[in-house]
Amino acid sequence: MIKDVFPVPPETITADECEDEGATLLAWSNEESVAGRPPLIARGHRHAMGISGHLTADGDGAKLAESDSLGEAAASLGGCFSAFRIAQREIQAVTVSTRACPVFYAETSELHIVGNRALHVHLVATGGSILWDEPALQSMIRQGYFLSDETPYLGVQALGPSSSIVIRGASRVISATPLPQAQPVPSSSRAKRAAIANVGHALINAVTPLRSAPEPVNLALTGGRDSRLMAALLHAAKIPFRATTNGLDDHPDVVIARQIAAKLRIEHTIIPPAQTAAKDAIVIPHPQQRTYDVLKTCEGMTSAYESIVEYLPYSAKPTMSGQSGEILRGGFLYSQNNPAEKAMLRRIKDFFLKNEKLFTAEANDHAETLAAPWEARAQENPWEVLDHLYVTYRVGRWHAGARVGSLRRGNPIQPFLDNRVVSEALSLDQQWRYSEEVVHGLIRQFAPALRAMPLEGAPWRFTANRPPSIWSRLRSAAKAASTTGPSKKQSGWNWRTSPGPVLSQILGEYVIDRADALANIVRPDELKRLFEGPSVSQPALVWNLYTVAAMLTNTFPGDPPIGLEQVHISIPRP
Repeated sequence: MIKDVFPVPPETITADECEDEGATLLAWSNEESVAGRPPLIARGHRHAMGISGHLTADGDGAKLAESDSLGEAAASLGGCFSAFRIAQREIQAVTVSTRACPVFYAETSELHIVGNRALHVHLVATGGSILWDEPALQSMIRQGYFLSDETPYLGVQALGPSSSIVIRGASRVISATPLPQAQPVPSSSRAKRAAIANVGHALINAVTPLRSAPEPVNLALTGGRDSRLMAALLHAAKIPFRATTNGLDDHPDVVIARQIAAKLRIEHTIIPPAQTAAKDAIVIPHPQQRTYDVLKTCEGMTSAYESIVEYLPYSAKPTMSGQSGEILRGGFLYSQNNPAEKAMLRRIKDFFLKNEKLFTAEANDHAETLAAPWEARAQENPWEVLDHLYVTYRVGRWHAGARVGSLRRGNPIQPFLDNRVVSEALSLDQQWRYSEEVVHGLIRQFAPALRAMPLEGAPWRFTANRPPSIWSRLRSAAKAASTTGPSKKQSGWNWRTSPGPVLSQILGEYVIDRADALANIVRPDELKRLFEGPSVSQPALVWNLYTVAAMLTNTFPGDPPIGLEQVHISIPRP
């Protein structure tokens, strides 16, 4: 069974297990090659415990092992982790604020099953069969991830953020701590600097494990805000690092990342996408292959629209990125260009009922049920709802699923997912974080040389009302960066958002052929309309449909597809 649920070569897997009266702890890993790694299961005189992810302080594992309550012990600890512990006739498991290291649970007439791989939990509960939760899959099609604690598997739920599950004998109790409430904006410049410094201190502590790294950190660097903050953080913490940027040489991300690397005097590598010999087309795996790989890695928690990191043998080489940095910019508020309350309430509804006409009445009813508690909260504070929705679902479900790809090949330290960083960030006023003054202040604190460098995309929000002289300098710098390469249309092109007619036809034929399997979730007539033009207009939605169609027609689990040709997507030229 483990070969079906653990997306690494079977020969790389090591295992351990521990049994106490009425409770068993099982652990698997592909980290055998890492010297000095902690044991899969830490055994004590009263408990046996396993950690998924990492803690920032050496003594924190002992705090978890010795505490009567895992939930209480985990709440104040730094790191990105979940923990599982057994004792005599007892199981405890805990998540922290982002639940980026997830916990899943199910119950049968004989067993309580808790684990960090949802498919594994499901197969144990069903004795090896797969039963899909079709109503839950409506969210996967709309968003490409779950806006709930549901999973693709009937009877399997995800434990919420900052939550614990305690099973003693036959009884199960789930407890949760609400996400931190934001405090008012500090009333003075000094108080603002102090609040930003608190977040900065938590970020510095979050990268503490990298001080013992065997070689420089590899940072995935773009032209945006979040990876730039990570570069500034590593610079301030005096942790050696180098940077890599994926993209065509003239893409704005590549152009600006090159400038950042030069300013910090670090090594910078550009990784272009696979292209034809003539460099007139991008080459991608066939969608069936891509979908199989994503399903096997992410268990149906993310869509094949996402580019999952491919498998490589596990390595202790440290890596970082700016993923989920929106936590410091107000979560989903970061892309809320209209902050009017009416617009925010409409967006919250749209999260759950996106493309409503496409879906069956039953699917829309299910979505409305999921939306109801968030819409009720939004009547009081829509700013908080857009902030907490991001942490709860975009990070807690999408990122938690997608990051499994990178976890197969190493343990990336992601400070934006650190429990204490998240707690400090969420305690700051959402409108203040939305202004981006907090992130800019952190960059200025960590690496002043980066504060005025151009950004990919729009300039800093808080500069909009500054005197023209300051705004003009920032705008001129951004304009200068954008004119170093070809036209914006060409340099900003992305095959995922502009798939072209060839890929559109491949996707459409597959989905339409499986319309019957999707009929309980989407309307067949509306489904056909998505593919009426030569190129699909909603590529993310189409990839989501493709992914769910593959699940419901038993593409996964099973043997990978063979004999599929790669797909060439033409690169537009001026």
